[in-house]
Amino acid sequence: MENGQKNILIVDDEKDIVSVVKRGLEKAGYHVNAFTEPQQALDHFKPDFYNLAILDIRMPKMSGFELYRELKKKDDKLKVCFMTAFEIYYNEFHKMFPNVDVRRFIRKPVSLSELESIVKDELDQKGRHPS
Repeated sequence: MENGQKNILIVDDEKDIVSVVKRGLEKAGYHVNAFTEPQQALDHFKPDFYNLAILDIRMPKMSGFELYRELKKKDDKLKVCFMTAFEIYYNEFHKMFPNVDVRRFIRKPVSLSELESIVKDELDQKGRHPS
């Protein structure tokens, strides 16, 4: 990472979303690796490299939750936000997935300014991943 640039991983099976989010976050100064195939993201994943992963929940072949579990095996300090077009009920989610340490779900569609704000807020959280 040069000049303190933050590295972000984005995985969403919708190419348009990946393209827009990648461009928007790069304009905001982040280095972004984006994938539309969860397995490809997993194959190219570099432990201790990413400051944040943004994962779509509903994807074919491998859900965002399954990808999350696999990524956490490779980097247990990785911060993760999930993106979804569906309503999320945090209490029910945490009952079903008590070991998933996710603080935030991003509701699609999301504006780039809102996404930048969420990313900045997540990256500003202390003690979860090295900068």
